[in-house]
Amino acid sequence: MGLIKTEDGTEIFFKDWGNGRPLFFHHGWPLSADDWDSQMMFFLARGYRVIAHDRRGHGRSTQTARGHDMDTYAADVAAIVRSLNLEGAIHIGHSTGGGEVTRYVAKYGKQHNVAKAVLISAIPPTFMKSERNPDGVPKEVVDGIRNGTANHRSQFYQDITIPFYGFNRPGAVVSQGIRDNWWRQGMMGAAIAQYECIRVLSETEFFDDLKVIEVPVLVMHGEDDQICPFPTTGARSVKLLQHGTLKSYPGLPHGMPTTHAELINTDLLSFIQS
Repeated sequence: MGLIKTEDGTEIFFKDWGNGRPLFFHHGWPLSADDWDSQMMFFLARGYRVIAHDRRGHGRSTQTARGHDMDTYAADVAAIVRSLNLEGAIHIGHSTGGGEVTRYVAKYGKQHNVAKAVLISAIPPTFMKSERNPDGVPKEVVDGIRNGTANHRSQFYQDITIPFYGFNRPGAVVSQGIRDNWWRQGMMGAAIAQYECIRVLSETEFFDDLKVIEVPVLVMHGEDDQICPFPTTGARSVKLLQHGTLKSYPGLPHGMPTTHAELINTDLLSFIQS
């Protein structure tokens, strides 16, 4: 693990384990690199080099109120890639991290020789309802997330784990450990950074980014995603990509890399090796 300092003085925390082909993992809101533990341990054991960072303001990175926009998030990733001299990396993003991967690969992919990308339960092509996205997530829902984060973050973060992992579905086996770990990660970060990130994840559009990406991209999405509804996100993103492949999962939730890690890891491995 280590820290890099960006041009504006923000320190970005990252983990860097192992050797071999590099896999770079990008976490979702409002979490941290720790959310990828299951994937990093799986691929480390199979001879890969695994890297994950805490987005600015999140986890162990500087609790800054500055730079909360997708271009800066992508630039922070580019700074880590340059610092570690990564070549031929595969970038894997979950939720907001999928938006970060999309922007990073669109802007820096050729320069950094990105090999492939994976978008899991990701926000592209856009999240919130708008003229361009008339059946997106309503603004009132997004405003509720803003209010919860700003005014009663601890309780709100406990409550949101239920739909995040599909624990409100009939027959779901609720894991208190998973819920506690989500809450722990969320409370590590700065409330202001997480609040500003809601604007970024809900309002950023990725239509043009998706269209210019030339590397193979795997889009993985649960069909029962209650956070990033599959019909308006994953199902649309794959149609905009030049070399996109869709893998959808009936009944799986937004947090499927955690709840169904064995399945997701197996499918990731197959794509990485293809």
